[in-house]
Amino acid sequence: MNARRTFNSGPLAHPDYRYLVSGATVSALGNAITPVALAFAVLDLGGSATDLGLVVSAFAAAEVLTVLAGGVLGDRLPRQLMLQGSAAAAAVFQALIAVALIGGWATIPLLAVGGVLNGCLGALSGPSSSALTRQTVPAEELPKAVAIRRLAQNGAMVIGFSGAGSLVAVFGSGWAIAVDAGTFAVAAGCFGLIRVPRVVALEKAPSLLGDLRAGAAEVFRHTWLWLLIGQALLYHLFYGGVQGVLGPIVVGDSLGRSAWGWALGALMLGFIIGGVVTLRWRPRRGLFVGTALLALTAAFPLAMALSDHLPLLLLGAFLHGFGLEIFSVNWDLSIQQNIPEDKLARVYSFDIVGSYVARPLGLVVTGPIASAVGFDRWLLVVAAVMGGSALLSLTSPAVRRLERRAEVSVGV
Repeated sequence: MNARRTFNSGPLAHPDYRYLVSGATVSALGNAITPVALAFAVLDLGGSATDLGLVVSAFAAAEVLTVLAGGVLGDRLPRQLMLQGSAAAAAVFQALIAVALIGGWATIPLLAVGGVLNGCLGALSGPSSSALTRQTVPAEELPKAVAIRRLAQNGAMVIGFSGAGSLVAVFGSGWAIAVDAGTFAVAAGCFGLIRVPRVVALEKAPSLLGDLRAGAAEVFRHTWLWLLIGQALLYHLFYGGVQGVLGPIVVGDSLGRSAWGWALGALMLGFIIGGVVTLRWRPRRGLFVGTALLALTAAFPLAMALSDHLPLLLLGAFLHGFGLEIFSVNWDLSIQQNIPEDKLARVYSFDIVGSYVARPLGLVVTGPIASAVGFDRWLLVVAAVMGGSALLSLTSPAVRRLERRAEVSVGV
């Protein structure tokens, strides 16, 4: 009875929102498996930490280079169409990579090319996916809709990350990536069922560059927005290499490959608990609270550096995910409530590109730097940067004073 009332009320009462959440959730399940499978596929092909960094950075670089175009297209074209097309194409490319690994003719360059293609597709759909939430629910239900969507996706990622190591160990990387191909196909079907009106631009720019300038101007109108995008740049510059390169090596060597999958599962469990907390706890100055708790992300690299005991590693990963999720929900809601509808996808694209633009560099240099100074020492540096930059952001009045709105505004 309670489950039926929940389903028939709130954000989940709206079919378009259910299709959006279903597609994003099943896709998140597969996307949690692939990074683990890809990392061990590169290592099994004889790749080093530097090779792994190059492969992962190829995906990140492609995403950064494509995402601004995705933001413009997301404000010009039907957003559900952007999601459906990207998911369908990603299903095909992931299936080809899986076949190559299963057939034994995969190479490290081939994996890098596959990463580039999937990075481009993810970037084209990412801004539309984030912006679409606001079109599927009434304004008063948006805070809960943001939290529920993230909770569902993170729950799927907990399952994906937790089982990825074991899936790779038992069946191999190729079959694990084949699962991701299947989830993309299912997601494409869900996105194709969404029926929302096309966004009509209030200020139509005559060119792609004009659209980008308008989006950039909107970002720089809000101090809290560009400041925390800059903080995210530092986070991904330093932490990207930890999760993409050092983690599988450090944890895999000391505790086994399955342990790295469990660590990522604990990270996602932190996201889940944090998401549950945000369903009930809605602080008036949510961005300030979220940014303060963002400092907890330092716990994961700190645990990797200081301990080879699995419980402490899982605790550090959990705290990282918990703090990051509290921040992410309040960050997402701040953008949804303070940015005009016709610029929303572009602002999300600038958020993505600003956050991730330095990640490819971090992935490439992490292996050489960590090898030179020592893995544990570099992990301590990363922890200091992650925790310190979050706390430093709290000195901005714009971050401290931004308040949650009762409903969405069409402009600020």
